[in-house]
Amino acid sequence: MEFGMDDAAFIRGNVPMTKQEIRILTLVKAHIHPQDVVYDIGAGTGSLSVEAAGLAREGRVYALERNAEAVALIEANKKQFGLDNVEALHREAPDGLEELPAPDVVLIGGSGKHLNAILETVTEKLVPGGRVVLNCITLQTVMTAISFLRRHEDIYTYDAIQVQVSRLQRVGPYDMAKAMNPIYIITCVKGGTK
Repeated sequence: MEFGMDDAAFIRGNVPMTKQEIRILTLVKAHIHPQDVVYDIGAGTGSLSVEAAGLAREGRVYALERNAEAVALIEANKKQFGLDNVEALHREAPDGLEELPAPDVVLIGGSGKHLNAILETVTEKLVPGGRVVLNCITLQTVMTAISFLRRHEDIYTYDAIQVQVSRLQRVGPYDMAKAMNPIYIITCVKGGTK
């Protein structure tokens, strides 16, 4: 399986999906190793879960999603790519996190207004040197994440980037850039570098 697959490779439905350019940056920031245990919280269609599973070939990816349609899409994408190391869980985090094995990497896309509780639970479980990568669309999510990280600066180091991707779109005889939503990618490392 190739890294950075085209968006068209995934079965979509009406569920949000992390687009290729953001998926690539998120996974680069995640530094996933072959044996890693990965949580993908708010997994949507599972595009990040699928690519994370390709990187954690000998590990396991737990894709948590509260939307039943999205869970079905994760299962469909898992089957399409022949992955046996992805487990789709129909749960709204932080519920269900306590029974999973300790993660090396946590990807957070959707948090359903439970970001503080999710981060509290993840902080307890994350292995030393583990990474949390958050994709934030709203400034409120960014502020919640940064506030949490500042309160826990004895545990985490973090950095953040803001990414604005534009794709060329043909409009009659012209090509113009069509902007996608800006995304903030916050990367946190627990107790040092992994």
